[in-house]
Amino acid sequence: MLHKENHDENSSVDADLPRSGAKPSHVESREVQLINRIVQGDLQAFDALYRIFFPRLTRFLDRMTRSATLIEEIVNDTMLVVWQKADTYNGSCKVSTWIFSIAYRKALKAIRGVDEPLDADFEHIAAETNSGPEHEINQRQLQTCVSRALDALPIEQRTVVNLTYYHGMGYQEIAETMKCPVNTIKTRMFHARKRLKNLLASVME
Repeated sequence: MLHKENHDENSSVDADLPRSGAKPSHVESREVQLINRIVQGDLQAFDALYRIFFPRLTRFLDRMTRSATLIEEIVNDTMLVVWQKADTYNGSCKVSTWIFSIAYRKALKAIRGVDEPLDADFEHIAAETNSGPEHEINQRQLQTCVSRALDALPIEQRTVVNLTYYHGMGYQEIAETMKCPVNTIKTRMFHARKRLKNLLASVME
C-alpha cells in the first residue's frame, strides 16, 4: 500500500513552512516537517504523525460515530489520504486543520446521520446544582442529560460544538475544517446553543 521512495530524512523543510503572518508554534513546525518528509516517502515520519493524530482523531470521531470499529476505519482511511496526498498540503492552514478536514469528510461519508457530544458552554448549569450532598448525583445526571441533548443535534451543529469545546478551534479554523464560510459556523453554533438549551430544559424537567 505504502510504496514511495525513501529520501534523505535530513533534507531542509524551511522553505515549505506555512507562509502566514504569524510565526508557527514548535508543534506546528514539527507537523509541517513530518508532512514534508512524508512527501519524500519517509515511513518513520508517517508513523510519527499517525501517533500524534490517532488519539485526537479518535476522540473527535467518537463524538460523531460512537462506533469503535467505524472510528478505526475512518482514522485509517484519513491517514491513508495523508500519506497519498501529502504533497497537496500547501501550508495555507495548520496541518491539524487539514487532517481534521479529511477526517470530517470521511466520517460524513461513513455514517450519514450519526453525531457527537459535550459542551463546556453549559457548565454554568452544573454550578447551579452545586449545593448539598446530592451534588455528585446531580453532576452525573447533568452529564447524561447534556450527552443526550448533544446527540440529538444535527451532525453539522454537533461538529461545531465538538471542535470548539473539545479541540479548542476558533470559528475560522472550524470553517476551514468543514469547508464552509465563517458566518455559517457562527449560525450553526447559534442554533446549536438554542437547541441545546431547549433540549436540556426538556430532559431535566
